[in-house]
Parts: sequence; structure tokens; C-alpha cells
Amino acid sequence: MQLTRAEEQVMQILWDMGEGLVKDIRDRFDEPRPARNTVSTVVRILEKKGFVDHKSYGNVHLYFPVVSRDEYSRHQLFGLLEGYFDNSFPAMASFFAREKDLTLAEMEELINETRKELSDSKKQK
Repeated sequence: MQLTRAEEQVMQILWDMGEGLVKDIRDRFDEPRPARNTVSTVVRILEKKGFVDHKSYGNVHLYFPVVSRDEYSRHQLFGLLEGYFDNSFPAMASFFAREKDLTLAEMEELINETRKELSDSKKQK
């Protein structure tokens, strides 16, 4: 479930749009925009990888994501956790806290937000 940088850029656009034609996707890129054929090729690769599907209207293909942003993010994050932090969330959290030079107040805010998220998710179940 690994994407190249170009594939991820296209997926970010499709996730934001919900669906779109190659022209629509290309129009969302900053200048200088990639060539239409480049975007079309990337979209077809994403389709082969199972990230994107399309509806056909004659010769026109309307593309839409099959894998959600949350699903992809979760997979990437857990891969990072497993591959670099020996499946230790505290090790990963402390790494980011050090790298971002978080203050004690920011770490306390993070803990409070996490508690709230956990509490809210338990209420929904």
C-alpha cells in the first residue's frame, strides 16, 4: 500500500475532490502543471494498484478514490510505527516530541486531546 510522491499528490487531489476527470485533477496542481498524459498515466497506475476506480461515460472516465485518506494514513502510520519504533507508540510519540521541541504545556495539551478522543470513541461504540 505504498505510493510514490506523484501518486500521493494525485490521491490527495482526488480525496479532496471526491471524483474527477484527468483534466480536473491536472487543474488542481500548482503551476507549472504536469502534462495531461503524465496525470493520466499516474491515475491508471493508481487504478492498477487498487486505489482508484472509474465510471465510463463514452470515452470519458470519471475517477474516484477506492481507498480512503484515513485508511491510507492509518496504514502509513502503523507501518512507520512498526518499521522505525518497534511497535512502540510511546517511543514514536517521544521521538516527535523531541524533534518538534514540544513544551510541557503542548505535551499536556496532546495528552488531554488524546484522552478526549478516546472518551468520544468509547461513547460512539
